[in-house]
Amino acid sequence: MSKVILEVNELTTNYVTRFREKIYAVDHVSLKVEEGKSVGIAGESGCGKSTLALSLMGYYFAPLHYSSGEIIVDGRNISGMDPDDVRKTILGREISYIPQAAMNALNPTQRVINFIEDVIQAHYPKTTKKEIYELARERFELLGLPAEVLRKYPVELSGGMKQRTVIATSVILSPKVLIADEPSSALDVTSQKMVIKMIMDLMNKGIIKALIFITHELPLLYNVTDDIMVMYAGQIVERGTAEQMVFDPIHPYTRALMGSIIVPEAGLRDVKLAAIPGTPPNLKNPPSGCRFADRCKFVKPECRAISVGLRDAGEGRAYRCIIPEEDLRKAYQSEG
Repeated sequence: MSKVILEVNELTTNYVTRFREKIYAVDHVSLKVEEGKSVGIAGESGCGKSTLALSLMGYYFAPLHYSSGEIIVDGRNISGMDPDDVRKTILGREISYIPQAAMNALNPTQRVINFIEDVIQAHYPKTTKKEIYELARERFELLGLPAEVLRKYPVELSGGMKQRTVIATSVILSPKVLIADEPSSALDVTSQKMVIKMIMDLMNKGIIKALIFITHELPLLYNVTDDIMVMYAGQIVERGTAEQMVFDPIHPYTRALMGSIIVPEAGLRDVKLAAIPGTPPNLKNPPSGCRFADRCKFVKPECRAISVGLRDAGEGRAYRCIIPEEDLRKAYQSEG
C-alpha cells in the first residue's frame, strides 16, 4: 500500500457573515490521497469545492474559519496551527495551490522572476538572486517553459502562458501536495491541453507527490485523476475510482451531473443530455434531510426527514443516500 501524503478527517469549516451567521460550506469532509495518486473533486458551482481547497491548506482568514476536524500532511497535523506558522512552513513547501483565475494571480508591475524571488525568499531568506534564477530556469525548462519568460512582465504573456507560469511558480519549492482549482477554465482548447499535460508532468517527474484536481467536469477528471469525489452543498455525496464514477455512478446527483455534460468518451456519446432542475440549497439554513432531495427525481418522503452518512458500496466506493444501491439501480434501469 502506498504512503498516505494527505489525510483529512471530518473537516468542517464555515464562513461568518456580517450578521454573525455561520455558513458551513465544508461539512464533515474526509479524504485520503496516497503518494503518486491524484484525486478529483467535482460538483456544480457553489457546492463548496473552492472552499474545500482553501480549507485543506490550513490557512484561514476572515470570513472563512476553521471549525473542526484534522488535516494531516505527510504525518503532520496542520489543523489549528498559527496562521504565520502555516504560511512560513506549510504553504508552498508542503501544500501549494493553483487558484481559480490563475491568469490574474501575477503582479502586473513585476517581472516573473521578481515574483518568484518573493516566493522563495519568504521561505529561504538567505537564498541569493543568482541561485533563485538558476532554480527557476531549470524548473521552467523542465516543464517546457522557455527561460526568457522569467524576464517578462505578465502583460507580455498569452493567457495560456500566464496559466503555465503560475503553475510552475506554484511548484517552485516542490510541494508534496498540489491543489489545482479549475486550472483549465477560461482557456482555449489548445491551451487547456497544454496546461493539463503540464500538471501531469509534475507528477510524472516527481516534482509533486500527490494532486487534488477540482473542476465541475467529471469527464475531464476521468482523464486526469485516479479517484473522484463528488461534492454537493458542502458534503461529499459519492466517491470511487474515476472509472466507477464516470461510467457507473450510484448517487442520483452524480448520475445527473454526468447526464448534463457533453462527453467524448466511448459509451457515453449517445447519452441524452438533461439539465438538473433547481439550484443547490442555501447553506444558511440547509435541509434537515438529504440536501439533494428537492432536485432528485427519485426522492421519497423519508429523504427529507433523515440525513445519512456515506454508505459503503464495496470496492472502496461509497455514496450518501437513504435509498439502497439495488433500488437505485432498478430505478435507473426502468428510467432507460
